[in-house]
Amino acid sequence: MSDIMDWKLCESKFIRKVGKDEEKIASILDTAEKRLAFIKSNEVSIENVSFIVEGYYEIVKEMLVAFLLKNGLKSSNHQCLISYFYKEHPDYEFEAKLIFQMSYLRNRLNYYGEKIDMEFYNKNKEEFGKLINLIKGIILD
Repeated sequence: MSDIMDWKLCESKFIRKVGKDEEKIASILDTAEKRLAFIKSNEVSIENVSFIVEGYYEIVKEMLVAFLLKNGLKSSNHQCLISYFYKEHPDYEFEAKLIFQMSYLRNRLNYYGEKIDMEFYNKNKEEFGKLINLIKGIILD
């Protein structure tokens, strides 16, 4: 697992300016809230923990898309969503690294069939909720 992508690389290759779209931002946040409710409605088990963590990552990713949109940007690379979050909020290094780790595990699951350990979920489940609330607060601020 490497580090968070350099923002300058993101800016030069994967980021473009777009108009701020309040309706789209609201729709993305609504979708993220519904996804969160769905995830919370499932009891976590060894069989589904990978998909629960993947779901939390999808929520965070959607919210980061909304964060960029709020600032008139769009990314064609998910790693740049994390990079932008970290660039704008360097005091949230722990959170940025957690998002990066979630992204890494989700990619390992999707592309290589590697399951996510229950230990990772148990260690970070409280942080997932805090992270979602943090990003939502930043967007709505």
